[in-house]
Amino acid sequence: MIDPREPIVTPVPVEELRPTQITVGMREVALKRQMIREQDAKKKTGAFLGKHVVPVVLGPKNRNYVTDHHHLARALLEEGVKDVLVTVISDLSALDKDTFLFVLDNRGWMHPFDESGRRRDYSAIPKTIGELIDDPYRSIAGELRRMGGFAKDTTPFSEFIWADFLRRRIDRNAVAKNFDKAMKQAFSLAKGKDADYLPGWCGPTLD
Repeated sequence: MIDPREPIVTPVPVEELRPTQITVGMREVALKRQMIREQDAKKKTGAFLGKHVVPVVLGPKNRNYVTDHHHLARALLEEGVKDVLVTVISDLSALDKDTFLFVLDNRGWMHPFDESGRRRDYSAIPKTIGELIDDPYRSIAGELRRMGGFAKDTTPFSEFIWADFLRRRIDRNAVAKNFDKAMKQAFSLAKGKDADYLPGWCGPTLD
């Protein structure tokens, strides 16, 4: 087991990273790509990457399974950045594949849900970062947090939990037709009592 007090940071090819989820919000990826381009223009890409280390779990065949920052990894891939720094939070490389995936799931290091919010078999998780598919509600959730709709929270995959809440209340066609209008609806929903069970909820209180 890796000692979390002594992180070891290692460069790994982005294209070799393994996802632990099925989707990303492509609008979120676009924002990360813009950040990378701005840093590159200032010749500070190295400093940028040094501040954005990707946590991974070592799995069978010593493959690096990403547990966070999927959007950054996808953005780096699309921007042609070859390597990214990773830190191993747990070494489970001795496990067989089925046991490994089961442990990932039960430790909250996996989110096997598709763009419709349906739980899928482990086999549905892409083998590469480039195969992650778009969930527009994940983009809404990310933008909503930046707007102050809810607070950043340590709950695993908290923004996916918000995405699923919004998916059930905002029509997908409405999101595609007018993202800004959908965001206004999302913000209103986020401040309502129906959302008070969600991680990071910061709606109005009587205190």
